[in-house]
Amino acid sequence: MRVYNFSAGPAMLPLAALEAARSELTDWQGSGSSVMEVSHRGKAFVACAAETEALLRELMGVPENYKVLFLQGGASGQFDAIPLNLAAPGDPADFLNTGQWSAKAIKAAKAQGLAVSVLADEAASHYTTTPAERSFSVNPAAAYLHYTPNETIGGVEFGYVPDAGGVPLVADMSSTILSRPVDVSRYGLIYAGAQKNMGPSGLCVVIVRDDLIGNARPGTPSIWDYKAMADADSMLNTPPTFGIYLLGKILAWVKENGGLAGMAERNRAKADALYGFIDASDYYSNPVAKDSRSWMNVPFLQARPELDKAFVTEAEAAGLTALAGHRSVGGMRASIYNAMPLEGVQALIDFMTDFERRNG
Repeated sequence: MRVYNFSAGPAMLPLAALEAARSELTDWQGSGSSVMEVSHRGKAFVACAAETEALLRELMGVPENYKVLFLQGGASGQFDAIPLNLAAPGDPADFLNTGQWSAKAIKAAKAQGLAVSVLADEAASHYTTTPAERSFSVNPAAAYLHYTPNETIGGVEFGYVPDAGGVPLVADMSSTILSRPVDVSRYGLIYAGAQKNMGPSGLCVVIVRDDLIGNARPGTPSIWDYKAMADADSMLNTPPTFGIYLLGKILAWVKENGGLAGMAERNRAKADALYGFIDASDYYSNPVAKDSRSWMNVPFLQARPELDKAFVTEAEAAGLTALAGHRSVGGMRASIYNAMPLEGVQALIDFMTDFERRNG
């Protein structure tokens, strides 16, 4: 039985994409082999990777003067790779800190020798807020401005794209990419781990403007040197072939379901339904400021926190899995990425209603 999987990642993936992959898992394109068994340098897989990139470019509207890279090491690897490619030791770099993933990126940039300035730090609110638009000033000499549009752990999301002026804007879109339309031209670099909206773990997508590559520091590992990887079409080493293949299947599903505009409509409806229920309840609450609530990750608390374990256990028995909040936050969290249907959110609301009736 397929459950409604509310995991923050690796996360629920579109059933249609999984079934398409299953149908050709042992015999891909009549080769008699799985896509996981063929050479990444063979014509068939090179074409597969090119098709995946072309579809991503189409759906996201990636301009021609940007490279799309399929890399390994996840988003965490990019915390180090970005300063290695975009800045020299001692260069200034600006950051917005809205949660644990922002904080990790800041820590890595400092370790790489950058002169880090945190322009806005939401730690005082326990990461339940985002900085007001135009409440911070970007250093025009900064190598880049980094932010995390959506913080998976705290369920905090920016309602705007920060104005970086002439400084390259860098965004960790791991938990928000493909969830709605995005103007790629406003960014110098976008990076995202795949395991939320794009596929299995092990693949990281980097979309980087041409003028930001070619300046990697001496000693930068070749697999994190953007120019080296771009020149090799992301195949300087053996890439995560199955992740690239499955990303193509998921992108096809996104296109068939209205593209990013269709995803936005779908995701807004789910978020509105769940937040609407929580706000109307006297038993449940959401700790995030209303102007900073995430479409993708919805944390919630109950009036009797001693029943958190019972809630999670009973929900799992009802086919609603992975609802425990992050260990650093507690409570519950429902991650409702692209693949989660509205029916899954309604099933959660129905369960929450019944749990409140029995325990409120």
